[in-house]
Order: sequence, then C-alpha cells, then structure tokens
Amino acid sequence: MLILGKHTTGVANPLKNKIPFAAMACVVYVSVSPFLASAQSSMSDVPASVSVQSGDASLTTPPSIGAQLGAQEQKAGTNSKATELFAPVTKANTPKIYTRPISSGPTEMDLRQLWNELKVNNPQLSSLRESYLSAKATVPQINAPANPQVGLVWSGMPVNSPFALGGANAPSQQYPGGISSNNAISVAQPFQFPGKKSLAADIADTNAEALLASSESTYLQLGAQLSTLYYSALSSQKQLAVLRESVIRLEMIKNVAKARYTNNAAAYVEYLNAQVAQSAAQADQFNLERQLNVALHNINTLVGRHSREKLVLRGDVRRAMSGVPTLIELEDYAENSHPSLKSSALQLDAARKGVDLAKKAYLPDFQVIGSSYTPRGPFSANNGAMFYQFELDLIIPLYFFTKERYGIEQAQRNQAAAEAGNLSNRQQIVLAVNTAYAAYEQAKNQAQFLKDRQVPQADAAYKVGLTQYSNNGQGFNDLLTAQTQLRNLEIALAQSEANLLQAQAVLMVSAGKEPF
Repeated sequence: MLILGKHTTGVANPLKNKIPFAAMACVVYVSVSPFLASAQSSMSDVPASVSVQSGDASLTTPPSIGAQLGAQEQKAGTNSKATELFAPVTKANTPKIYTRPISSGPTEMDLRQLWNELKVNNPQLSSLRESYLSAKATVPQINAPANPQVGLVWSGMPVNSPFALGGANAPSQQYPGGISSNNAISVAQPFQFPGKKSLAADIADTNAEALLASSESTYLQLGAQLSTLYYSALSSQKQLAVLRESVIRLEMIKNVAKARYTNNAAAYVEYLNAQVAQSAAQADQFNLERQLNVALHNINTLVGRHSREKLVLRGDVRRAMSGVPTLIELEDYAENSHPSLKSSALQLDAARKGVDLAKKAYLPDFQVIGSSYTPRGPFSANNGAMFYQFELDLIIPLYFFTKERYGIEQAQRNQAAAEAGNLSNRQQIVLAVNTAYAAYEQAKNQAQFLKDRQVPQADAAYKVGLTQYSNNGQGFNDLLTAQTQLRNLEIALAQSEANLLQAQAVLMVSAGKEPF
C-alpha cells in the first residue's frame, strides 16, 4: 500500500537517486512520515493539563471480569456472587456505612478538592474530631461545682411503731414525757480549695487542644497518602499515553517491515518481531489500566466515597511543579507550626499544670452543712420550736501526706516524660524535613536529567534508526532497540515526574503544610 506525500527528513538520503528500489523504500517511508511527525510532535509537546477518567472505555476497560464470570456461570450452570461483586454502584448494593448518596455521573476533582473531601468525610478523621469534642465536653463538667447533698433524719420511733412519723414525740405509758426526736432536714455542699477546680479544668482543656493538634497531624499524614495516590494515577495516565504512542510507532515499523518484505528486501521475521513488540506494548497498557483503577478505588475510599464511584482527576502537572522553599525556611516553619509539635507542646504544658495541681493536694477541702431541726416528725404538724444549725467541715490530708507526696512525684515524672517526648518529637520532625528535602532534590535532578538529556537522545536515535531502515538500511534490530529504549525512557520520565510531585507533597507535609 503506497500513500503519496511530501518527503521531509533531517537525515541525508544517499540512495535517493541510485536505484528504483531505493525510491520504492523512500516512498514507503514517505507514507509513514506524517504519522511520525504527528507522533513526535505529540511526544515533544506534552500538554500540561492531565486528566484521568475511570469510566473511559479506551483507558480503563480491559476485558470485563464481570461479563466473563457471568458467561462462565451460565456455561457451567452455577450461580455465584461474581455478578453482584462487579455490578455498578446503586442504592441497593451500597453498604449502610456509606450514608452519602451515590452520584449519578463521574465526579471531577483536583488535589485541593480531594483534600477537602478527606477532611470532611474520612472516617478516621471524623472519629478524631468526635473524640476532641468529647474531650472538650469534659471541661465544663470538671469546672462545675460539686452536687449538694440533701438529708432527711428522724429519730425517737417507739417500739411497735417503726414509722410513727407523726407521733414520734407523743407521751406514752412507758415514756410519759415523750421521746425527744430532733428530726432534721439538712443540706450539705462540698467545696474544693479555691483554684483546684479551675486548674483541673484548664488541664483538661489543654489536653483536648493537644488531641486536636494530633488529629491535624493525622490529617496531614492521610493527605500525604492521598497525594501519593493522586500523582500515581496521573503518572499512570501519562504512561498510558506513552504506550499509545509506542503502539503507533511500532505500527509504523511493522508497515515498513511488511513493505520491505513484499519487495524481498527484508525477512518476514522482522515483521513478526515488530508485531510481537506491539502486542507487548498493548499488554503493558492493560497492566497500567489495572493500576489506575486500583489507585482510583483507593482515592475514593480515602476520601469517604464508595470505592466504585466514578472519579475524574484534574491536575496541572507543570503548575504543580512550583518552587519549593529552602531547607532553612521549611525547618523554621516546621518548628513553629507543625501540628505534631503543637500537640507535644500542649501535652508538656498540661504536665506542668499537673504538677501544680498535685501540689494543691496538700490544701484542705471544705464542706458546708445547713440543718433544720424540729421536735415533731418531719411529716406532721409542727407544734414545737424549730432551730437551725450551721456546720463547716475541713477535709484534711492525713496519714503523713503519703498519697499527696507520691501524687506529686507521679506528676513530676509525667512532666519529665513530656519534656523528653517534646524534644524527641522536635528532633524527629526536623530530621523528617531534612530527609524529605534530600529525596525531593534527588527526584528533581533525576527528572531534569531524563527530560533534558536521555529522552531527547533516545528520540534522536529512534528517528535516525527509522530513517535508515526506511531507506533500505539493515538496522532493524537497532531500530527496534531504539524504539524500546525511547518507550522505556518516556515511561521513566513520567514516573520520575510523579516521584518528584510525590516527594514535593511529602516534603510539604513533613513541614506541616498542605501541598498546594
């Protein structure tokens, strides 16, 4: 098959005017040169905006597992749950833990929107948020006054009249003067020494804020995991584009080999080898599509969505490769603003306040009791004089202050442990920032080296090999090797760019910042 076109190449053609067979090979080369130009232009000018769509049939639909299993069931006459497992998400087959409605179409999100979804809907973060609110609810309980005690007392009940409430003081043959009963109603109110309750409430509030800071640190860790999955999905999408371009290039090589075989200028095995290489590239596409689906399912689960909901990821890779602050700036930011350091600092503050509270255990507590007495029963008419009584009790620490002394020692040990933990946490955060920055620099240098040197060199080698082979050269194996190297380096470039973005996100999270 010959398609006439304009001959454009940057390589000199020494066989252009030699023999008709060379002209035939040149015409065959011309037939594929528009495709080559299109492929090379599409590979050199990679668009900045990358999108990943899980519902794209050309991208994520290898042979349907559910359909194959269903056909096998019908053929074998069995009934399993394969159809149910691979069915689309509907209200009927959605687990009850997912209370949000199932979206009717694909949801389009960028990294910032995914982080917002993570913050609101992730079950682990929801649990930490509720734990914080529960801890905050204990503060007013601790600071509230103790409950009063109301007492009702009656005495002087004669024999055979155990509940003679109204006649407890009536004269009898045995007791002509009656029985003196001092029946009473009393109210007791305990008080702690001033400052104890407020200090205990302050400690509880500080611990609650430390729990909130710890939940923010967990949010950053989950966000780093989400960013890694996000950029991995974008990388899989870019690698799929590379493999599609590789399939096109191999199709060109296969057509050239077929034309040369038709003209008895090449062996048929060259055509077969090109066909095998093309099939291998298509098989690699299936593996990448599976990895992409797994990444999308993990992202859905992480942000609190059903794993089988449709998701479209929007991302500008070049814009994401923004400038990163210096190592000194990141270390300063981490030491001042990292949530984990905030949590440990608040825990240290609470431990110091705990020492002060333990020392207040030497101070006595109080109890005030007010009583009202009457000579008659509490449920009868009062025909006698009433009198009142006021009592002030001191609750003092006894037994040689043993409990108090060991309470102070326990609080001091807790303070020492909190100080050591705070110092260790600070060292670990700074070390994590240094390690993440070194990984970021390495990923940046590797991506830059691939982009500036290795990929252009492999592209030039492929062009030269294709030109020589199309012009009746003998370098089929060299051409196939050059094409394979170009494909591998382009895939490596996509992976290195994803590694760079992942390292950048991890670096920001290590310093306590969101990566956008």
